[in-house]
Amino acid sequence: MARIVVGMSGGVDSSVAAYLLAQEGHEVIGMFMRNWHDESVTLHDECPWVEDSNDALLVAEALGIPFHVIDLSAEYKKRIVDYMFAEYERGRTPNPDVLCNREIKFDVFLQAAMRLGADFVATGHYCQKDSIEKDGKTIYRLLAGADPNKDQSYFLCQLDQEQLSKALFPIGHLQKKEVRAIAEREGFVTAKKKDSQGLCFVGKIKLPEFLQQKLQPKKGKVIEIPAGAPAFATNGQATALDVLCAPYVFSEEMGEPVGEHIGAHYFTVGQRKGLGIGGKEKPLFVLSVDTEKNIVYVGQGDDHPGLHRKGLFVRADEVHWLREDLRMQPGESRSYMARIRYRQPLMPAQLHMREEGLYVTFEKPVRGITPGQFVAWYEGNELLGSGVIHA
Repeated sequence: MARIVVGMSGGVDSSVAAYLLAQEGHEVIGMFMRNWHDESVTLHDECPWVEDSNDALLVAEALGIPFHVIDLSAEYKKRIVDYMFAEYERGRTPNPDVLCNREIKFDVFLQAAMRLGADFVATGHYCQKDSIEKDGKTIYRLLAGADPNKDQSYFLCQLDQEQLSKALFPIGHLQKKEVRAIAEREGFVTAKKKDSQGLCFVGKIKLPEFLQQKLQPKKGKVIEIPAGAPAFATNGQATALDVLCAPYVFSEEMGEPVGEHIGAHYFTVGQRKGLGIGGKEKPLFVLSVDTEKNIVYVGQGDDHPGLHRKGLFVRADEVHWLREDLRMQPGESRSYMARIRYRQPLMPAQLHMREEGLYVTFEKPVRGITPGQFVAWYEGNELLGSGVIHA
């Protein structure tokens, strides 16, 4: 049997993960990550870390396993929070959950677990793992969770073989309702607890307030771009990869001022709420942000052509393969399924590797391609790789 450290968040998923491992006879140690000290930017009634830590402790006591609280706030601030500020300042939209798994749970936290003599780290993620032998080497595969409504493999798209070799996902083969049923049967305090929302292991964040701590409010123009603007004339008609995957470039002259905002860096592509501009036939959506000129470009309606694109680009140094043995070489093209956000249905895509980076084109235009987010590609239910969307 193995010694396994379980990242216990105070939620039902990690509670049941710890229970299942204990039932199998492993030596299980519960560990709660404290990642943030600044209480001013969490909503106390939504996800207070003290309550979560106490819930995790109660489950650990019920299971009769050791329990530790580890303070990773310094690493979290450096690797996640500072990264978030820098990305928003550049007009990009980061995905802190993906980074949290790569940089915190399966790096800093994993190292802490190894210092306790752990063989593995387990989490409550809805995904699965297996291994194959290839050319005399063991290769680990990251697979989608059995519950299609909860598959969280996307959040682990930046892990590597070393990290995956040490990872366990005890509930990945279960449906969410089965997990709750186990927790209720065992009388866990977490059985009926709502799934946490917000920043990984921090809680529900008031994002504008969070960003305003470092990114100062700065009034600027909101420019509405009409659906018939020349910028969309070649929408989906281009054949050159660099054109097909290029973002739309807007300027003030293309549209009309329709209001003011308090800082372009607070907005993200596809956003509808928070603009505070009414009186239009259809709702306004953010098409693009220019943080240098502090302009937010918007368009009317969810069907606006500025929200939909046929492709995206990932720089060569930001292309990541979980399956290094399948890494594409410049000049190579392959067909995979892909998604650009969690819960988005997988879509047929063509990957084209070139010296400068990876071009990803889709069969149909995709809504809300957002710089700073991650594109992940799959073969069947296996996640093969991912990359940061550059444009």
